[in-house]
Amino acid sequence: MFDVAGFVLAGGKSSRMGVDKALLELDGRTLLERALHLAKTVSDEVRIVGPLEKFPTYEGVVEDKYAARGPLAGIHAALEASKSTLNLMLAVDLPFLEPAFLRFLVECAGESRAVVTVPKVAGGYQPLCAVYTHEFAEIAESALKQAHNKIDALFKQTRVREINESELAKFAFNPAMFENLNTPEDWGRISRGAPLK
Repeated sequence: MFDVAGFVLAGGKSSRMGVDKALLELDGRTLLERALHLAKTVSDEVRIVGPLEKFPTYEGVVEDKYAARGPLAGIHAALEASKSTLNLMLAVDLPFLEPAFLRFLVECAGESRAVVTVPKVAGGYQPLCAVYTHEFAEIAESALKQAHNKIDALFKQTRVREINESELAKFAFNPAMFENLNTPEDWGRISRGAPLK
């Protein structure tokens, strides 16, 4: 069993959606509830990363040290707050992730010596469904101090275990599970039961 903590990144402004994505309901559960449930499939220690005033009924909410700096600040705050070796980061707007894939992701992270274990789909990393070790906190802090907020750009500075599409196919994981919900159009399509992209 790996020493892993789970963090749900839910501090975004949801500006493109127009309403707080964390509170949108899909199949009777909010996106926040769905994300917390997913994280709990691989860890008994799951916390929300976001403003305390936004989540007053939840215990152990982690606030960003660098406010309004996007997901990198959330990852940094989570790593600073964690005592676990492995740290799963999940965006609140990835409701279609498969628990079996998260277990595979954590297993890959635990077996490797990588600082970041991250899927790569259609040529792009999925840094908000990835596992980080504490070493990444220092890299993130250095970037944040320089007002550099892009997560992917930091991967070349450290050891990365990339999970590519051939691996996903080998274990029959559907890359469409990484589809996130950013706009009212995305939400409308999924709410109508349209298939994943």
